[in-house]
Amino acid sequence: MKNRKILLLSLCALALLLLLALVWADRPSAPQQGVSADNNANFSKLLNDLVAAHQTPEAVGQREIEADLAAIRAVNEWDYALAENIAAHWRRVWLDPDYRLFVHHGEERAEELLGTGIPDSPGHAIVVLGYELRDGEMQPELKGRCEAAAAVARTFPRTILVCSGGATGENNPRGNTEAGLMKAYLTEVCGIEPARIFIDERAMTTQENAVNSLRIMQENGVHSMTIVTSDYHQRWGQAVYNAAAALCRQREGYAVEILGNYCYEIEPTVELYRHGEQLAAMQIAGILELPRQTGPNGRRPG
Repeated sequence: MKNRKILLLSLCALALLLLLALVWADRPSAPQQGVSADNNANFSKLLNDLVAAHQTPEAVGQREIEADLAAIRAVNEWDYALAENIAAHWRRVWLDPDYRLFVHHGEERAEELLGTGIPDSPGHAIVVLGYELRDGEMQPELKGRCEAAAAVARTFPRTILVCSGGATGENNPRGNTEAGLMKAYLTEVCGIEPARIFIDERAMTTQENAVNSLRIMQENGVHSMTIVTSDYHQRWGQAVYNAAAALCRQREGYAVEILGNYCYEIEPTVELYRHGEQLAAMQIAGILELPRQTGPNGRRPG
């Protein structure tokens, strides 16, 4: 009887070991740190096709995008998750004609954002994107972005604000930064409490805005954001921030999503800015660290 019990226990232990081995073998591999080299060209084609979808019939553009995603998936599932996130967001904000931009018209509060899913919580950030300084001072467009952000901040008084922008522009001998001047304007002119405002004074491009802002949000336990910028820059900014957030989630397990938008309405004064989808794609290529020769149109973002 004793030997039978020992045999039974041994068989149970062996079965348990086999079960654990099967579970271990079937577990997902650890997430990789970025796009695999074998998918660089596929990601480049996806970004090019996302840009081209603005000028092609909808069915044609969608077929190309789906083919790109399938090619990426055939190489690597982690790459596919990243690519699908980027493509889905792009299609929602740039290719969906019903996607709504909320525009500031000088109101004290952004009442139209109530009920859109934006939480009034310190876990939500109002991200304010900078604009190039002139002679070391804010241009009217940057002040307009700050006034729009202040309206959102008054509507959601428990949120924080993240202002991003470095020492830009020519003839800036004091090294004034967009973010530093934005914080001063938001506090001194708009009446927003300085303790709510966090600044990144290093970013020189939208790509750097996104990477640096995400670091601030992660440090402060933020998991959702509303992006405030000029209307022509909103979709561009969102596409870049979404790509940076998707990569950050894959690399570090930190998740943050874009829940809202609010815009300062103005015609772009720089002709290049009328082609925001191309600039966004180039900056996404930079965030994904694609090789120079595989970036959209063969170029890297500035």
